[in-house]
Amino acid sequence: MATEGHLSRTSLERVIVTLRITVIGTGYLGATHAACMAELGFDVLGVDIDERKIEQLAAGQLPFHEPGLPELLKKHTASGKLRFTTSFEEAGAWGDVHFIGVGTPQKPGGYGADIRYVDAAALSLAQHITKDALIVGKSTVPVGTARRLACLVQEKHTGPGTIRFAWNPEFLREGFAVKNTISPDRLVIGIEDRDLDAEAILREVYASQLAAETPMIFTDYETAELVKVAANAFLATKISFINAFSEVTEFVGGDIRTLADAIGHDARIGRRFLNAGVGFGGGCLPKDIRALQARVSELGLDRTMRFLTEVDEINLRRRDRVVALTEEILGRLNGATVGILGVAFKPDSDDVRDSPALDVAARLFNAGANVNVYDPQGNANAAKRFPRLNYVDSVPAAVRDAHVVILLTEWQEFKNLHPEDLNGLVANKIIIDGRNVLNVQEWEDADWTIAALGRKFEPSREAIGLNAPV
Repeated sequence: MATEGHLSRTSLERVIVTLRITVIGTGYLGATHAACMAELGFDVLGVDIDERKIEQLAAGQLPFHEPGLPELLKKHTASGKLRFTTSFEEAGAWGDVHFIGVGTPQKPGGYGADIRYVDAAALSLAQHITKDALIVGKSTVPVGTARRLACLVQEKHTGPGTIRFAWNPEFLREGFAVKNTISPDRLVIGIEDRDLDAEAILREVYASQLAAETPMIFTDYETAELVKVAANAFLATKISFINAFSEVTEFVGGDIRTLADAIGHDARIGRRFLNAGVGFGGGCLPKDIRALQARVSELGLDRTMRFLTEVDEINLRRRDRVVALTEEILGRLNGATVGILGVAFKPDSDDVRDSPALDVAARLFNAGANVNVYDPQGNANAAKRFPRLNYVDSVPAAVRDAHVVILLTEWQEFKNLHPEDLNGLVANKIIIDGRNVLNVQEWEDADWTIAALGRKFEPSREAIGLNAPV
């Protein structure tokens, strides 16, 4: 068995030659994990039922934006270390370790997680595995899923070989997924009753990480499942906490950034994720806190996670605030031209799932505004979800003749903006900083009206000087 932090080059070579890895699901999580495992030296087979996606990936084309991942995909599809298939039969006969990385979206019309794709992946593997193998879940699932699936897999497996089962939640941050996979800050493994064989296999899979002294925590299925949702619930709570205080500072006066800096110096609190603004979104935090509430309710523990309802509501109120603030400044939205900077839920991503930025843009449009949108990566995905906005390919095109400019995603391109970059393009020198990333004094000194979330703002029609018929 490999030992933590003391793996020899000889044993690493043995591991790389021996283990074959499959990754079931080739979305954001699965494609990233597959490419990174190939980068670590393993032969990897990605599996998905979406033939078009498989064809794209096999050709070295990544269907989403993630820094550093296209290079790994092209490198290892070219080298042959990474292949893709739609065949579970091929995967079951070929692989030694099978990672499940399919999506668990929010159920339509409810808060719970839709785990049918995880179930389908596990059962398909169980029916096609023909030798000793380890199935490892990576998807974010309600507590209790791993133990149920472990039993179900054993029931459905009728072929030769022994199947072991483990749960290894992912902790990826979009924009940093390659680094988070190759150099994670921790590895959490849920196994059954101290399954030493499963533990040994996963120590071999993660030999490089262990050699770099990455903490590896072995625990039961339930704790492993809860670690992921607990982390996301905590981060969501921290963001909504500072946004709740942002509501106060906007009302009474003050600067939420200074407040966050001051309390962030307390080592018990820390400064990270204390950034007030339009709120969180994406495919993880919103759905995960809702799924957690749904699951604990099923367990009869309704009051335990009740605070997450308020966390969610605070987050959604920030979107309301941006729309209301825009109307306060302009007097009315109908007929106004609005320049939107950013629709991805965060920078370095093209993900617009539950994006507060896209939600605000859509609400402004529905209120009668003419909305021009520019995002360095997110336009195409946003257009699929809300095609009626006017998507453009540059900052100048987004802000041209705008009565107000609204910064909603903190791309570096937008953080680097200065007033002179927009002078002469806009109808009114008005900007709303929905992410608190601009230098307020600089914009005010340049005769711009700037409203930053978390700072008191009292619009004055005379001061703003609307010069276009809104």
